[in-house]
Amino acid sequence: MKKYLPKIILGIFLLFLLWRIVLLIFRDSDADSRKLQRPAVAVEIDSIKYGPIQEIREFTGTVYPLYQFIIAPKVAGRITEVRKRIGDWVRKGEIVARIDDAEYQQAVLEAEANLKISQATLNETRSQFELARQERDRAQSLQEKGIASSAELDAALSQYSAQESRIKLAQAQVEQREAALNSAKIRLGYTLLFAAKKGFIGERFVDEGTLLAPNAPVVSVIGIDTVLIRTTIIERVYGRIKVGQPTQVVVDAFPNKIFTGHVYRIAPMLQETSRMAQMEVEVLNDSLILKPGMFTRVSVVLDEKENAQIVPTQAVVNREGKPGVYLVDKQENKVKYIEIQTGIVSPELTEILSPEIKGTVVTLGQHLLEDGSNILLPGQKSGTGAPSGKQESNTGDPSGPQKQRDSKN
Repeated sequence: MKKYLPKIILGIFLLFLLWRIVLLIFRDSDADSRKLQRPAVAVEIDSIKYGPIQEIREFTGTVYPLYQFIIAPKVAGRITEVRKRIGDWVRKGEIVARIDDAEYQQAVLEAEANLKISQATLNETRSQFELARQERDRAQSLQEKGIASSAELDAALSQYSAQESRIKLAQAQVEQREAALNSAKIRLGYTLLFAAKKGFIGERFVDEGTLLAPNAPVVSVIGIDTVLIRTTIIERVYGRIKVGQPTQVVVDAFPNKIFTGHVYRIAPMLQETSRMAQMEVEVLNDSLILKPGMFTRVSVVLDEKENAQIVPTQAVVNREGKPGVYLVDKQENKVKYIEIQTGIVSPELTEILSPEIKGTVVTLGQHLLEDGSNILLPGQKSGTGAPSGKQESNTGDPSGPQKQRDSKN
């Protein structure tokens, strides 16, 4: 018995191995059968069309006034009046504030008095100059007749030259006093603060009674008849946006209103750290709805076509990094996977550059599909969507094959 024991054990092992091989074969066969009997997938479809499509890029930005400036005094003094508050409209050249001008008026009076003194001195010098001229002429006449000596003529000429110099000095003093008077009047004018341009008062920094230093801000004025929207664009689209290109603007404060504008300026450089460039969009703001500081979304059309082959974007799937669509065969209720080359892509539509295809594509449920998969079209009931043959029972009732086996048993 011991002699045959190894043979018996080997025989049992071989029988067990054979049983396992047969079991695996039947299991794979059953899996293949189930795979062939895979139920149809309910899907939604849409047609391949030809029509217009746009590639739109959206940027976020902030509203800024077209211009903004601060009204500030050039001279020191105490504020006696501020006529405007925030939100008030101000015209070009309108007086916005006043500074106490008593000291500056006194400076004007003093400059005027000094000018009068200089003018009186000039008049006196002119009289003396006229006398010196007459004395020179008399000395020359007498010297020609031989009555006056050369010394008397030289003295008269010297006196004339001295008076001529004095009159030039007096004239220079008058001009100096006139300049001082003009300066005093200009400083007096600085006590009135005017608006250089029309606009709205954006901020008010001081009230009456405040003692100001030169260049201390009083109010700011903003112009918002036209506003600028500043945003940034990435390097990838930098070359696709041009000055003058139309834009659409939406703000969170008025989400249902669309403002139109155009690209006003593009920075000639990109920031090295972010690889972005500044862009300004100009928007006409006749209604004065747009306010500085608002958050905006700017839409720019980068590319558009009038007659392109398009499908819904949700119909496009990626297989191994390549885009494609599932083309529907309505007669067989099956799908065929087709790789495509895309063009313009928007959230709603995608352009197909190639190949040229016709019919309908799957827009929902494609993640459950493979090339050649059975499908249930909208409106079809389970059991009516599969082609004739063995697979029809599979599509109609997933438990059908099992029931058939049970009934045979």
